[in-house]
Amino acid sequence: MTASQTDNLKRPRMARSMAAILGERTIELIIRICGVSAIVFVFGIFLFVLREGAPLIGKLDWTKVLFSQEWYPTSKGNVRYGVGALIVGTLSVTGLAMLFAVPFGIGAAVFVSEFSTGKVKETLKIVIEMLAAIPSIVWGFIGLSVMNRLIQQYLPAPVGLNLLNGAILLALMSVPIIVSIGEDALKAVPDSYREAAMAMGATRWQTVYRVLFPAARNGLLAAALLGVGRAIGETMAVLMATGHAVNIPKSIFDPIRTLTATIAAELGETAVGSDHYRMLFLIGVLLFSITFVVNLLADLAVRGVRKQ
Repeated sequence: MTASQTDNLKRPRMARSMAAILGERTIELIIRICGVSAIVFVFGIFLFVLREGAPLIGKLDWTKVLFSQEWYPTSKGNVRYGVGALIVGTLSVTGLAMLFAVPFGIGAAVFVSEFSTGKVKETLKIVIEMLAAIPSIVWGFIGLSVMNRLIQQYLPAPVGLNLLNGAILLALMSVPIIVSIGEDALKAVPDSYREAAMAMGATRWQTVYRVLFPAARNGLLAAALLGVGRAIGETMAVLMATGHAVNIPKSIFDPIRTLTATIAAELGETAVGSDHYRMLFLIGVLLFSITFVVNLLADLAVRGVRKQ
């Protein structure tokens, strides 16, 4: 074979390798742009919300705003923007919802991943996916027309639209996320762990508790925290099911109001540029900050678990 023929054979190979390298670099660039754009979008949203509410920041006594439960933004004589009750309402309904959702969601994830097979497993997955596909407004109608009557009929509650009603709905809305992420975390545990536990005589429940849970704790913690994020940002369901009353709850049967529901209910009725309008945007900043703190604590918790 002559030198010219050898060069002719090498050229297509070099062209293909150069095309492959160019394609890989293009894909890497696209991935980097997507990653950076996510950060840019988050900061852009935060800055937009902060810009709308910024002119009111210096006018407020933030001690009264954060710790007072007097929310009278439309009062002509004495306007008060106390969001203390709204913060407590948001945290209480989210916390109670997680008390319901996390054990049920993790338990369902364990059952789907480790105990169910065949048609039962596929049926459960379909049902869980259907729960995730139900719009929040439909959950709100369920809370308003179904849960309201059931709570009044079977529990000592004077009003069915209360903290318990909203927590049950948020738990049902959060369970699909917890089950999906939790199942993926359990599946990621190598089968050799299960086989070693069975070889040592462990039962299936002992294997789950002593082997799978420690091995999958990062993923299970992430599943629970994603459920918290889903619940704390929900709007329509809690707007329709919690009674929408500015009140610090003393029991699970008291009506409450959340930060998200306040924004949804009042933003459309305020004059653009008014103090009330800007206060609702500051509530959005506050909600953003709470979500950021939750995510930060989640990250610190996951890092602590990894170090262990």
